[in-house]
Amino acid sequence: MQRGLTAFALLIAPVAASPALALAQGNAQSEAEAIVLRPLSFFKVNDLDFGDIIPSNTAGTVTIGPDGSRSRTGGVTLAGGGGEPARFAGLGSFNRQVNISLGSNSIWLTGPGTRMRARTFEIGSTPTAILSTSPTRFRITSSLGNYNFPVGATLEVGANQAPGDYSGTFTITLNYL
Repeated sequence: MQRGLTAFALLIAPVAASPALALAQGNAQSEAEAIVLRPLSFFKVNDLDFGDIIPSNTAGTVTIGPDGSRSRTGGVTLAGGGGEPARFAGLGSFNRQVNISLGSNSIWLTGPGTRMRARTFEIGSTPTAILSTSPTRFRITSSLGNYNFPVGATLEVGANQAPGDYSGTFTITLNYL
């Protein structure tokens, strides 16, 4: 999926108070943010999030697809509507080829209980592809050279997994050819 390069800024200005509300007047601050890409670069837009899950006495899995779909197997129950794929974006040039690979084919998420393994990282290309430590070649199809891509994965949840926050990191390497 290709999208145009976007820089964004958010600024919230204080609202002027009427004389009757002068004692209630205050100031608020917000942050402004912009990303300016240099050619042949890429960055993380958002993290991979498996969402809220409820374990049971049976192990199972939670899968976040690159399209944002969330599914489960075994004794895992999906709670709420959370979960989203990781998303990356960058700037190359039209028709340029790139190799994308993972630092490891699986990672460990650690937290208050037994660690959980994330595996089968899938990129939202057309067609989708499973990423691995061996590079997969893609071509930039945007006439402006900008691109973005989502990455989903499968999380293995243990039987009676302890509640709490679990986290880990994975590395995506992109080489412009």
